Amino acid sequence: MHDQADTPTAPVDDETLNFLHAVLDAVRAGNAAQLTPLLERGLPANLRSSKGDSLLMLASYHGHHEVAGQLLAHGADPELQNDQGQTPLLAAAFRGDLGMTALLLDGGADVNGAGGDGRTALMMAAMFGRTDVMEALLNRGADLHARDAGGHTALDAARRMGAHEAVTFLEGRLA
Repeated sequence: MHDQADTPTAPVDDETLNFLHAVLDAVRAGNAAQLTPLLERGLPANLRSSKGDSLLMLASYHGHHEVAGQLLAHGADPELQNDQGQTPLLAAAFRGDLGMTALLLDGGADVNGAGGDGRTALMMAAMFGRTDVMEALLNRGADLHARDAGGHTALDAARRMGAHEAVTFLEGRLA
């Protein structure tokens, strides 16, 4: 485990390590009943795994809306990137989870926030043909003309991935 500042930490004893693994397992399983009392007693909402995945990232990736809502209510940062530069919103867009996308945006996620490679949630949704998520993102102000680190737009990403429905959708928005 490490904190968000990536500062060195002292070795963790076995009891603490087991507790942390139990917390991560509860989030992955969507066990809000187990997690909520811990958050109410002061468990850091931005706790991260050894791979840099925040609790909110794990909840977002696994589609656990109630857990994500509790984390956001307890101060989880929706912009906290994992070690690969991915945000919870990018995970929701990748998974095509429209409800999680809305929850994260309502919780303060930047609709145009980009991962380490410059990809936005709109680009991620376009790559995988998630047109319902693309529409929701555009309705919330996503920039159709944003470019990733390689200079590619969401339309370019959809074309590269052969996501024909996304290409048609985006071309219609650009017309």
